[in-house]
Amino acid sequence: MTESPTSQAEEGLAAFVTFTVADHYFGVPVMRVQDILTPDAIASVPLGPSEVRGLINLRGRIVTVIDVRTRLMLGAPDDAANGASKCVTVECDSEFYTLLVDSIGDVVSLHDEEREPNPATLDPAWRDLANGVFRVGEKLLVTLDVDRLLNVRGKA
Repeated sequence: MTESPTSQAEEGLAAFVTFTVADHYFGVPVMRVQDILTPDAIASVPLGPSEVRGLINLRGRIVTVIDVRTRLMLGAPDDAANGASKCVTVECDSEFYTLLVDSIGDVVSLHDEEREPNPATLDPAWRDLANGVFRVGEKLLVTLDVDRLLNVRGKA
């Protein structure tokens, strides 16, 4: 029996959906991703946490939109670019959330031994949300912990 060389079952291999926010390169585990989309309209949530951009209707389900730029303290979103924003929908505690990002990258598969611990110079706010860093070509890919990223105020 021959195993496919591209099999994700290969030991020590992790796949990430990559995206950029404010020119930073991030990834979340592909197994946590439910959908990738461009939102038509985002309904605002009055008095919600600043990270909560609003709500969208995803095939009949109401899904909370988390602004990753705000969550990672990367400055105010560029309203001119909002129409070009993309969403990565993930599942957490049987609920769907969509992460509002600037652009979607590729799915990359990386070996666990290539993961480096969070650098000491990484912003403390990011350090709590990141699982580690990979060197991908000329870029550094910061892998995010979905559960900790979604632990916004008001969510248990």
